[in-house]
Amino acid sequence: MTVSWDLLISTAGGVTATVVGVLAGGIVGRRGQNRQWLQATQTAAYEKFLQAFGAVEAEMREAFLEERRPVVAWDPFVAASHSVSLVADPATSAAAEQLCDVVEDFTILFHGRQPTDLEELRPIHTALTEAHLKFINAARLSLDPSLKRLDRSLGGPSPWRGVESFHARADRNLY
Repeated sequence: MTVSWDLLISTAGGVTATVVGVLAGGIVGRRGQNRQWLQATQTAAYEKFLQAFGAVEAEMREAFLEERRPVVAWDPFVAASHSVSLVADPATSAAAEQLCDVVEDFTILFHGRQPTDLEELRPIHTALTEAHLKFINAARLSLDPSLKRLDRSLGGPSPWRGVESFHARADRNLY
């Protein structure tokens, strides 16, 4: 029995097209899964970093305003920073580093003394606010390039007017 060349070529073509389709689908599917995994991991890392930053910033600010030594739990902040460095793109990593640098400047303010001058806090507060917003915008852009930049963000350092009004109060108890 002889097999016609037309039948053999069309069968081979069908098998080849199927194999190529399966391989291409696998590659595209894996790439999509990897992208989804990275975005979910980035989101979680950025969220942890912002939560840890918020806790550190709030304690440092409260300690300054209450004229006491800060009691900062550094472990979550350091761990969150490491997580960001594992998954962040260069712009988000640089923004996180800038925010960490300003936090370090804030801690230096307390070295060997108890600061009480509100004017010492103003440049650090401004730098924290700017670095926080820069990180937020870099993180948003890394997660979805179509998102627009924010002019301000929720969370992060409290508004300066709140810091000033609290500092002016006679009883500086937060609770």
